[in-house]
Amino acid sequence: MNASYSASNITVLKGLEAVRKRPGMYIGSTGPDGLHHLVYEVVDNCIDEAMAGFCDTILVVLEKDDIVRVEDNGRGIPVDIHPVEGISALELVLTRLHAGGKFDKGSYKVSGGLHGVGVSCVNALSIWLESYVEKEGKKYYMKFLTGKAEAPVKEIGSSDRRGTIIRWKADPAIFTETTTYNFDVLCTRLRELAFLNNGIKIIFRDERLSTPKEVIFQFEGGIRQFVSYLNEGKKTIPEQPVYISGERDDIQTEVSLQYNDGYNENILSFVNDINTREGGTHLEGFKAALTLVMNEFLKNNTKLQKRMDKDEKLTGEDVRAGLTAVISVKVPEPQFEGQTKTKLGNTEVRGIVMSLVNEQLTLFFEQNPRIMEMILEKSVSEAAARIAARKAKEATRRKSSMDSFGLPGKLADCSSKNPEECEVYIVEGDSAGGSAKQGRDPKIQAILPLWGKMLNVEKTRIDKVINNDKLQPVIASLGTGIGKDFNISKLRYHKIIIMADADVDGSHISTLLLTFFFRYMPQLIENGYVYIAMPPLYKIKYAKKEYFVFSDEERDEVLKNIGVESGKADVQRYKGLGEMEWKELKETTMDPANRKMKRVQLTDAVEADHIFSTLMGEEVEPRRKFIEENAVYATLDV
Repeated sequence: MNASYSASNITVLKGLEAVRKRPGMYIGSTGPDGLHHLVYEVVDNCIDEAMAGFCDTILVVLEKDDIVRVEDNGRGIPVDIHPVEGISALELVLTRLHAGGKFDKGSYKVSGGLHGVGVSCVNALSIWLESYVEKEGKKYYMKFLTGKAEAPVKEIGSSDRRGTIIRWKADPAIFTETTTYNFDVLCTRLRELAFLNNGIKIIFRDERLSTPKEVIFQFEGGIRQFVSYLNEGKKTIPEQPVYISGERDDIQTEVSLQYNDGYNENILSFVNDINTREGGTHLEGFKAALTLVMNEFLKNNTKLQKRMDKDEKLTGEDVRAGLTAVISVKVPEPQFEGQTKTKLGNTEVRGIVMSLVNEQLTLFFEQNPRIMEMILEKSVSEAAARIAARKAKEATRRKSSMDSFGLPGKLADCSSKNPEECEVYIVEGDSAGGSAKQGRDPKIQAILPLWGKMLNVEKTRIDKVINNDKLQPVIASLGTGIGKDFNISKLRYHKIIIMADADVDGSHISTLLLTFFFRYMPQLIENGYVYIAMPPLYKIKYAKKEYFVFSDEERDEVLKNIGVESGKADVQRYKGLGEMEWKELKETTMDPANRKMKRVQLTDAVEADHIFSTLMGEEVEPRRKFIEENAVYATLDV
């Protein structure tokens, strides 16, 4: 090792070399998240044009061979020569970090892509990128290879439209894990942007399919329509979402809220269209105002006050039970905590949001006393449930301290204590549970049999969930606690495998369990710990050979390969796990070397919430509509 350290040791990365050298610093990662971030960066530029009032239609297309095309009808990136740099503004924007109109307050008042690295990063991390600009009756073209201009911008014809087209192919040398885009992941972001910018039309098309798939997002109702969408299939108070808006010190605030008949809190917060998943000062201001307003109205309601313990106030959790809300603020110079821009740090925003929500929500409740009474009654009931849940948890802790580590008696635990290698099979029924116990690897595989009808948690408050005799064994076995007490570091198994019969009842049990995990332990799904076992549908016996197959198509393929003798093959259709011998269950469904499993992934939390509410809620009409629209994709098993 050379001990000398001088100026010659200092490396200066020019142009976009720094991005290619350390891509994670600019887009977060080089995995799927970073890949999709490329699309967000280009679309954010289109949205900035829309927020400035110059664009109303955006087209996003996934072409074959992992190529993406994004078009807008904005002003078009300038193509004239920059007076200082001596190159076209288009080349400047696409090849220099911190170059763009976002730093000129005359061009953009607020912007999502505040670092000015967006589209240049996309250029740097692509094998090639081409741009088309149409403006002032002319069409211009420029191509780049790994971030470097192939030739200066050139005029290629005339045009009667205006706007920008960016088309690129991500570099597999950078994105080594995958360069294939996920339709659902992109749908989530594009839907959010359409809700947050009312009136903008976003067309999203997947041309990779033999029959292209297209969705159009356009919501004239903005975030009010967003809240209605989130609450579809639920009984709501009030019938139409409350809407609050205002501007102070150049900070624009929009809030829409509505309660439903459930018990889960669902608040989404955004800053300049960026989803602030970790919240921040805007969310703190909203929560503080809501709690303050509700307690002020409780003071003047002697009837409901009597249901509260003396000196006890409503907590934030009490007043947010069953609340669906969207908070969107536009901040000229936001300060985000961390590289991922997921938490707002501007202290002044807290007071602005709190003051606005306090004033306008108080006014709404004064003008609508019946709605106020209904929401306040719900909050007071939640306070009573909170106290009951606390007592239930204390009772559960006392009870569990008397048995073996608080684990349920029906659990056949594994001997390993290393969660990373341990897995638990949640099995429907005692007979299947018996086969699973015989077929398991006792060192790493635990078996938890369930019996009887599972509780639908979509319609139940938390104290009932904690006390439910069907869910208590699941909660105790996993070890994490639920709801606000959830602690993922205490998870005892890193594979939670739902193993149910391949019939309607089995599917229902799986759905009830997934509803429970999604509502009370969502981190299990987010971290990829939940799986669905895939037992075989058929066993085919022929000429002393056995074939286990998992679909009708596989069955037909095996019979086709047997040929003219296929009529002599014995085809057994498994209707349930209980029909399988333990050796068959082990070989086909439990042995890590042979088994097939589906990992449950959460690519679109908003859509997942929507579907769970539709399918598991009390409202029949949305469920009927969903079944009618999706029946074409279903396989009937009778």
